[in-house]
Amino acid sequence: LGHLPRPKTATPAPTSTTTTMLPVLAAVIGGLLVAALFFKTSGLLRPSRSPPVAKEGLPLSIGNLIGFASGPLKFIERNYRKHGAVFSVPVFHETLTFIIGPTVSAPFFQNLDDVFSQKEVYGFMKEVFGANVVYDAEPAKRKQQMQFMARGLRAERLKSYVPKIVTETVAYLDEHWGPKGGSCDLLTALSELTILTSSRCLHGDDVRETLFKEVSQLYHDLDKGITPVSFFWPRAPLESHRKRDAARVEMVKLFTDVIQKRRASSTAKTSSSRTDILQVFVDMTYKDGTQASVDEITGLLIALLFAGQHTSSITSTWTALFLCANPAILDRCVQEQKDVCGDAPLEDLTYDDLGKMELLHNCIKETLRMHPPLIMLMRKAMTDVTLKDDESGRTYLIPKGDIAVTSPAVAGRLPHVFENPDAFDPDRYASPREEHKKFPFAHLGFGGGIHQCMGQQFGYMQVKTIMSVVLRTYALTLESPFPEPDYAAMVVGPKGHPIVSYKRLK
Repeated sequence: LGHLPRPKTATPAPTSTTTTMLPVLAAVIGGLLVAALFFKTSGLLRPSRSPPVAKEGLPLSIGNLIGFASGPLKFIERNYRKHGAVFSVPVFHETLTFIIGPTVSAPFFQNLDDVFSQKEVYGFMKEVFGANVVYDAEPAKRKQQMQFMARGLRAERLKSYVPKIVTETVAYLDEHWGPKGGSCDLLTALSELTILTSSRCLHGDDVRETLFKEVSQLYHDLDKGITPVSFFWPRAPLESHRKRDAARVEMVKLFTDVIQKRRASSTAKTSSSRTDILQVFVDMTYKDGTQASVDEITGLLIALLFAGQHTSSITSTWTALFLCANPAILDRCVQEQKDVCGDAPLEDLTYDDLGKMELLHNCIKETLRMHPPLIMLMRKAMTDVTLKDDESGRTYLIPKGDIAVTSPAVAGRLPHVFENPDAFDPDRYASPREEHKKFPFAHLGFGGGIHQCMGQQFGYMQVKTIMSVVLRTYALTLESPFPEPDYAAMVVGPKGHPIVSYKRLK
């Protein structure tokens, strides 16, 4: 027995100081993070002249997020009434400072990007527009891109777009609405019609007639790839992002062939005969002598389509809905069409005719006041900025790093700027009232200042042309309840399915 091995006894593993300290370290780090977040969101560490800090419900930004998500405009309006025209909303590591009202927001619109910058807040659009395009381009290059865009939106080109839009609108209505009358989802119909007319004007006849179906599907995937999540995490592993990225690659491939063919056959005569904006970009040469790449041209076209498609389709839908809900104004608009156009064929409509449609123009302008497509405009403060609130007489300091936000939707309904602001009243812009002229930056349907939307005149022209053809061809009646705005969408249109019936006029 003495030769048998002794049974082994388990020996306790040596205790590790590191192992036992891990929970303690985690607790300390977690506590420090919570404390840092508390002080960040409390406003206690901000300069003394900073705007008041809005706090709703649960601490650590949670209450603010819940309040904002449940109704962004009501959230902004509540805190405007409580804190005044300037207030800050901590959202985790960021601070959003809201600037509401035409006078106090003037520096927001007037300053260059070295003070209030777009690039830092709209950089997530690089995933759609591409590298070196618009917000991702260096300032000098971006300025040149904007100049060429503006060249494609001058009055002489707008005049050439009117007959193109008339042709598309007549063809669409003949095919989808026909002579007998019926009903439709107005938002769907006008969205389809808007992208048809936009493609004709922006991309040209060759793309519209041979590649429209492909471009439309790819645009759909690009559009759906921009969500509220994209703002915070542009490359999040989402199916919508995967489709977005694939669509952009395919869009570049599609336009590569078009652009190469145009450049190969380009002469001064062929370039001048093409009035679409694609041709402007094909001919574009930067100051350093280089041509825009196919990738850049595709990105610029996508950017223009993004800007114009939503704005025009949603604005034309809201305008038609407001007219249906206000029969007296609708009757006046129909009479204005008769006064301006008489018995002339639809195809004879001109850009000059559109300029005489003052009431229709003001109806669109009023629609943009009440339901601007973008309910918030944002910039990043690149330096400390001082603002004076004339209403309260107080002066505020917006610290460097804050995200400055103004809301056209809230500012457009301030009662000291617009009388009876919740009423649809297009006559408020006509003489002698001209309420939009009481303050600079009172009407923000297309933004304002140095970054005002350069497509404003194109947008008015496009919507007025479509509405003119519709009003001269059909009598409209709203069949569903007047819709609420869909604030869950990045660009705010009517919620649900607004149904109208239409009857062909004799």
